[in-house]
Amino acid sequence: MKIYKTNEELLEYLLLKNVRINNKEDALKKLEIYSYYSIINGYKTIFKNKDGSYKNNVSFDEIYALYDFDKNIKYIFLKYSLEIEIQIKSLMANQISKVYGIKDYLNENNLDENFDSNIKNKLIEKINKNINDNYKVHSAITHYKDKYGFIPPFVLTKVLSLGVVSRYFGLLKQSDRQAIAKKFKISDKLLKQILKNLTMVRNISAHNDRLYCFRNKNYLSFKEIDKEYSRKNNETNLYMVAQTMKLFLEDDYNNLLKWLLDEIKRLEKNLSSISIEDILKIMGFPTNIIN
Repeated sequence: MKIYKTNEELLEYLLLKNVRINNKEDALKKLEIYSYYSIINGYKTIFKNKDGSYKNNVSFDEIYALYDFDKNIKYIFLKYSLEIEIQIKSLMANQISKVYGIKDYLNENNLDENFDSNIKNKLIEKINKNINDNYKVHSAITHYKDKYGFIPPFVLTKVLSLGVVSRYFGLLKQSDRQAIAKKFKISDKLLKQILKNLTMVRNISAHNDRLYCFRNKNYLSFKEIDKEYSRKNNETNLYMVAQTMKLFLEDDYNNLLKWLLDEIKRLEKNLSSISIEDILKIMGFPTNIIN
């Protein structure tokens, strides 16, 4: 049974496992701020051999560098996924308002008839719960509810999470999905796939889980974006999500890519027991991207 260990004891444990501690004082400070669990347990796997032992020349600083890299790229993906979220919400609100009006749009007849009523009504219930939860909390919800008795789409979308927006988009009538997807010159099917994967990346980034090794079984028709990309299986990886973001960000995508490459190069300088190519392969990035 595992027992509590002080940070000093945890460093001693790492030394016994053949992990170098270059600066004990600095390592203790990092453990105090971020925790052993977050740094070591979260990022140690790639630094280990198949038998569970650490590779030669692994240091605490190297493992921390990967932790710090992942923390920084989460900022990047969160920043730009929020920008995409704003665009999708605006387009959806506009399409719904134009076709169904701003008052009585929340009913199952305005959703895809190919879906079961149960599924559609669960979404509507979820949306109404969001409205009720934000009443007296979100000023626009309070204003429209008290003065007009309803919440127009352009106000509603402000309080919906990207996950709910993604589900809402998936249940819209195909003509509505196509009208929205057309803005990005892609199919509604592909946009639906993108939103599912982007929602997961956004949530991982916001909730401080591991991002660099992102894998998702929500299929993404990536051949529509990059015909030359070779994928090993049907899973979606982080590189694929990054490439889909280009469809929405236009010139801002260059800023995203430059920021990512800067972080990759910074990590490369801090690796000794593994190579940057090992990290890039896990992320799904071409290994020549930094050349």
